[in-house]
Amino acid sequence: MVACLQSQLLGETESEKLSKMSSLLERLHAKFNQNRPWSETIKLVRQVMEKRVVMSSGGHQHLVSCLETLQKALKVTSLPAMTDRLESIARQNGLGSHLSASGTECYITSDMFYVEVQLDPAGQLCDVKVAHHGENPVSCPELVQQLREKNFDEFSKHLKGLVNLYNLPGDNEASQSGPYHLSYRKATNAGPLDKILHGSVGYLTPRSGGHLMNLKYYVSPSDLLDDKTASPIILHENNVSRSLGMNASVTIEGTSAMYKLPIAPLIMGSHPVDNKWTPSFSSITSANSVDLPACFFLKFPQPIPVSRAFVQKLQSCTGIPLFETQPTYAPLYELITQFELSKDPDPIPLNHNMRFYAALPGQQHCYFLNKDAPLPDGRSLQGTLVSKITFQHPGRVPLILNLIRHQVAYNTLIGSCVKRTILKEDSPGLLQFEVCPLSESRFSVSFQHPVNDSLVCVVMDVQDSTHVSCKLYKGLSDALICTDDFIAKVVQRCMSIPVTMRAIRRKAETIQADTPALSLIAETVEDMVKKNLPPASSPGEPGLNCFTLPENQGALHFSTGWRRRGRINQAWDTSLLSRCTHSSVSKEGKDMKSTSTYLLLLVSYVFSV
Repeated sequence: MVACLQSQLLGETESEKLSKMSSLLERLHAKFNQNRPWSETIKLVRQVMEKRVVMSSGGHQHLVSCLETLQKALKVTSLPAMTDRLESIARQNGLGSHLSASGTECYITSDMFYVEVQLDPAGQLCDVKVAHHGENPVSCPELVQQLREKNFDEFSKHLKGLVNLYNLPGDNEASQSGPYHLSYRKATNAGPLDKILHGSVGYLTPRSGGHLMNLKYYVSPSDLLDDKTASPIILHENNVSRSLGMNASVTIEGTSAMYKLPIAPLIMGSHPVDNKWTPSFSSITSANSVDLPACFFLKFPQPIPVSRAFVQKLQSCTGIPLFETQPTYAPLYELITQFELSKDPDPIPLNHNMRFYAALPGQQHCYFLNKDAPLPDGRSLQGTLVSKITFQHPGRVPLILNLIRHQVAYNTLIGSCVKRTILKEDSPGLLQFEVCPLSESRFSVSFQHPVNDSLVCVVMDVQDSTHVSCKLYKGLSDALICTDDFIAKVVQRCMSIPVTMRAIRRKAETIQADTPALSLIAETVEDMVKKNLPPASSPGEPGLNCFTLPENQGALHFSTGWRRRGRINQAWDTSLLSRCTHSSVSKEGKDMKSTSTYLLLLVSYVFSV
């Protein structure tokens, strides 16, 4: 009516428009004053909705969409309303539907499965059963829960998942036999967190309703903190949500190549298992498989950034190309940044230039992710996005998950620097850090020494998903910061670079407070610089074999081996991490080599007595 009104008012004078509008409004008022019973109006709406399939074939898709919207807006409080809604959902998913003779059973059907919804005469739900091809109907608690809560959108997603489960090329027999013989045994003697991090298939949630089999293979410490209270979440069997951590669903999809897929179980009751409950699978043979233009897939809810080396390892593991066409590679750190920022629902783009800020208790950090830093081969660390992984034999899944866990652990550490926090670059006390890749599993974090005016760095090597080794590199003249074991323990507990850097700085401050002699050393060195008192020679050079002290107070003798070791330690920054070097010339232009020598001897003396 409104569209008709608008079309008639176009191209007319203002008076004519007002006249026609008054006439149309009078007609609307007259129509409204007929006082048609509400039951009759509902009947007319339902009659129109019953004809929507014919209208759709006539090209009235927009009107059909409006009618579906009206259907969703109606409250379901009776048996007819419930059956109407179920039939509408079935049509939206391309499925058939019909009612039993009593009208209390609604069947949603396809060639490969059907869903039976049992209702009472008042329209209240009794049960929901799913029957796959050739099988008896089985009650599905997930679908029962969704319909009892009137969560029709989620119920529709379940139906869509069931449809996709059978969306395979080939005949019906092959389609119905493939998906049901990819099975694993769940470890029963381990907690959920142990299953996630160490289980051969992670934390397994079997396929139910339209939800595919889900493998939860990794959670970071930050995933186990409550978003509102920041209190730790203790996992048990009843609170492991599907969205927690990193997940992969197991499915089967059509491919351009032919693969042998099992049509019979490959795990037998007598097969042994290892200490991780990984079963021994039978081989795929012609007797237990069928050739199909399809294959099994591990699908991720969101594409995962992986390195070029990871792609090669994965293809060697499965024996199947990871991509049908050549992928596009980009700097891995850039992909990790995009992945982390996409977790935040904030639609406002962040102009970061690979520079991110972290506000921590008592400290403010700025992290620069050097995505273009050259590796030993001269190229930067490249990566691509992986949305699914093809595999043919279920025995390959534990190996695949171990590789994915390793990559995700590396991504978690780098991604811990990516924040939407905004700070001013000239904020007082802002600490600067630079993160540079060294290989597909190693990276360095460079920063200013907490005590000295020099550059130090920590090299982290992600050896696997639960083990990160760390090595602190500093100059011989630099004050003690902390041990490598301390850094490794912090990293493995929090999997966060900002938290680790804060802990390192706080540990250095604690050491300085517990070592009063270091302040004396600093004063002595400062006095030496002012008086310009260089020694005759430095360690490793002829002429200096002993720091002259009374013998009963412990003279420090420097053997040839000590001098050789000193030269190696002084050369680490040029041979391994060229970006972690610092000039031997002070800001005033004075040679600092002699000063470093005196500082080294003083530190050695203090810590030897």
